[in-house]
Amino acid sequence: MKITVEIDCSPVEARTFLGLPDVSELNARLVEEMQARMSANMAMLSPDELMKNWMAFGAGAQEQFSKLMTQAAGMGMGAPRPK
Repeated sequence: MKITVEIDCSPVEARTFLGLPDVSELNARLVEEMQARMSANMAMLSPDELMKNWMAFGAGAQEQFSKLMTQAAGMGMGAPRPK
């Protein structure tokens, strides 16, 4: 025997009937927070902000990277490790 029951109700009515909590207010707050975070992150992706972040490292980072590569190449060639 096969019985099919079709219930036509809204999600709110189904949650109430099943005794589940109403999370619509929590959901609204989460959506607002996500939108705020996404807006803040989108502002950081602007070309001006990216250039500011990249230039903050400046020549010091480039110099360190160059030293790192030089040391790695030297170690690969069998040069003694710097102390």
